Amino acid sequence: MSNARVETKLWVWQRLSAAVLAVCVIIHLVVIVYAVQDGLSAAEIISRVSGNFLWLAFYSVFVIAIAVHAPIGIRTILKEMTSVGPGATHMIMATFSLIILAMGFRAVIGLFNASIIG
Repeated sequence: MSNARVETKLWVWQRLSAAVLAVCVIIHLVVIVYAVQDGLSAAEIISRVSGNFLWLAFYSVFVIAIAVHAPIGIRTILKEMTSVGPGATHMIMATFSLIILAMGFRAVIGLFNASIIG
């Protein structure tokens, strides 16, 4: 695959993931404002979110969008601002994406499985 084709595909993926992230951030912030205005405690919020498959799906999409979007940006910065070669840049991008996925899904699954004691 030509370099121009790869760059175009990465550009499209970053724009698509940005659109998904925009929607996710808006929903996330609206929910936060709603929860704060209703005076919900952290325990009440966790009890509403844990075990809820809708929130599991929502935050899973959020994590995946971040894991696509951010590494492409890091790749672009490395490519334009450093002398790191294409192979190393790709490995850094892939590693960063895997770290985001691992940490993000650990948080999402942890919240889904959370239970309040007491």
